[in-house]
Amino acid sequence: MQLKQVAEANLPTPFGDFIIVGFEELRTRRDHIALVFGDISTTMSVLARVHSECLTGDSLFSLRCDCGFQLKEAMRQISEQKSGILLYHRQEGRNIGLLNKIRAYTLQDEGYDTVEANHQLGFAADERDFTICADMFKLLGVQNIRLLTNNPHKVKKLTEAGIKIIERVPLIVGRNPNNTHYLDTKAIKLGHLFMQ
Repeated sequence: MQLKQVAEANLPTPFGDFIIVGFEELRTRRDHIALVFGDISTTMSVLARVHSECLTGDSLFSLRCDCGFQLKEAMRQISEQKSGILLYHRQEGRNIGLLNKIRAYTLQDEGYDTVEANHQLGFAADERDFTICADMFKLLGVQNIRLLTNNPHKVKKLTEAGIKIIERVPLIVGRNPNNTHYLDTKAIKLGHLFMQ
């Protein structure tokens, strides 16, 4: 186990009332959160989203990505189901950090795609560690999920970490003229699935 649960509180949102649960990584002390909606203990397979932190998309409403759109839609679907979990995975920019993500944006403005920009900065296409998310699910008492994602790599890594993915639920929202190239690159180079 790479982390521990450290705090919990009520979190009213426009999508309904969630419980916010705070976790801390044991080695790095980096924090992550889960938003839990309803009674997840009685559900055979919990609707869940593993959402990677994206300050620009989630908080600043950037149209360069689909992150903010996915966050809102996941929260809406979870509340509509009356139970579920959204893990907010604090690994900004596929875990290259906010400042490097801004540097990657500069490279994208010069013609590089998102994968090429990460490589130019000395990073892999995706630096995230999804085993942390598996630990979060386990600490919440959940092992069977219906995962809201377009990313087959995420499904594979969570499965390898002991989480049973009963179903991959597509989360296709937010395409616009500013992120078309980004989404196409995710499909072509990272294998993301954008078909319903």
